[in-house]
Amino acid sequence: MELDPLILSRIQFAFVVSFHAIFPVFTIGLASYIAVLEGLAFKTENPLWVKLSAFWTKVFAVVFGMGVVSGIVMSFQFGTNWSNFAQASANFLGPILSYEVVTAFFLEAAFLGVLLFGRDKVPAGVHLFAAIMVATGTFISSFWILSANSWMQTPAGTELRDGVFYVTSWSEAIFNPSFPYRFAHMALASFLTGGFVVAGVSAWYLLRGREVEANKKALSMCLWLLLFIAPAQAVLGDFHGLNTLEHQPAKVSAMEGNWETSRNVPLLLFAIPDQENQRNLFEIGIPSLASFILTHEWDGEVPGLNEVAVEEQPPVAIVFWSFRIMVGIGLLMIAFAVTGLVLRAGGRYWRTSWFLQGMRFMSIAPFFAVLTGWFVTETGRAPWLVYGQMTQAQALTPSLTGGMALFTLIGYIVVYALVFSAGVYYLMRVLYVGLEDHDEDEHEAERPKRPFSAAHVPFEIDHDSGDTVGTAKPVNQGGH
Repeated sequence: MELDPLILSRIQFAFVVSFHAIFPVFTIGLASYIAVLEGLAFKTENPLWVKLSAFWTKVFAVVFGMGVVSGIVMSFQFGTNWSNFAQASANFLGPILSYEVVTAFFLEAAFLGVLLFGRDKVPAGVHLFAAIMVATGTFISSFWILSANSWMQTPAGTELRDGVFYVTSWSEAIFNPSFPYRFAHMALASFLTGGFVVAGVSAWYLLRGREVEANKKALSMCLWLLLFIAPAQAVLGDFHGLNTLEHQPAKVSAMEGNWETSRNVPLLLFAIPDQENQRNLFEIGIPSLASFILTHEWDGEVPGLNEVAVEEQPPVAIVFWSFRIMVGIGLLMIAFAVTGLVLRAGGRYWRTSWFLQGMRFMSIAPFFAVLTGWFVTETGRAPWLVYGQMTQAQALTPSLTGGMALFTLIGYIVVYALVFSAGVYYLMRVLYVGLEDHDEDEHEAERPKRPFSAAHVPFEIDHDSGDTVGTAKPVNQGGH
């Protein structure tokens, strides 16, 4: 059996991008949260904000490092596996990626050092400025990366001559038709990811009765953020979908599992796409809802995949199910945000065990939403690398063999597994230590913790109902 270098290169790039994407989307949101904490600490001089900021800065440093290591190989892959694309797009992507390094990465790296090690060495205002610069750098970085990716989705401001893209308008190329929607969508996704992770970790600490006051405030802040950001993401997603329908109708058709151009198209909740026979084997849907969502008219016309040549259709099943997983997680996020608002009455949001347990599990949900969203975006563009102008097959390195692609794919999997394992190990150590101050005894983290008792938390949980049942009295540490 002959190995296909195109398939293997696509798998390799998908693996590397998927692994890398989960780190920036977290650090972008977390950096802004740290900047807010530093601002509160500067204004109020409350040590609680300093403690929260110091803890989450450690988490940021570990995740930022993992993102840097996993992202280094991204640019190299353009040369090793996609040299035709690298050569063709160099006039635009070369400067764009350079701008990202010069304007964003250097900014983040320089001020991250001050943020990590300068708390007691520089004035408080300078430390706050460093936090703001790190947060700003993450957004500048995402600006350039999303501009480059959006240009590949909706190319503008360039023309293809003799296999090479020449820039005719930098403003049109950078601010291409899909860029504003993608950038805003990714920014909100970053806030959602950072918010749910902080909320989930805070909920875990509250369940263990650790640093109750600080984690109660952290959870409260995140729940207010999520209450506004989660619904806003759904609205922005609608605008993004309309933009995609205008510029990439085949992707939307795959997202909806719609084969025939028609009106009153149902919103399919479940279907088994059969791309070989250009139909769905089984469907469960809500009548006319897809037409209404996409055209804002109940009888609106939705394009079908039958208008696209079979060889130019994306892998429908991947796009179809990835889209539904992403939307499902988004609805779950809204549900938890609204539940948090309901539980604010009487302060139940931080004392109700089933809600705190749910927030723990929801801390990983945004990562799955981000990954499935990228699957929709990138797989839905297939077989094009630059939509409508250069296919993935045309972009492949001519001399690349299946064996070479397989060798590097296995190498990346092994190396990334080691990087991920090491990163998770150190991240778990940071989370284990928590917000407590261990400066008095550097070996404190190595000591076994005392069993949890009601003495550690000012409330008692009824484990049958999950509700709080009043104020617990301290128990005898020698008994059970």
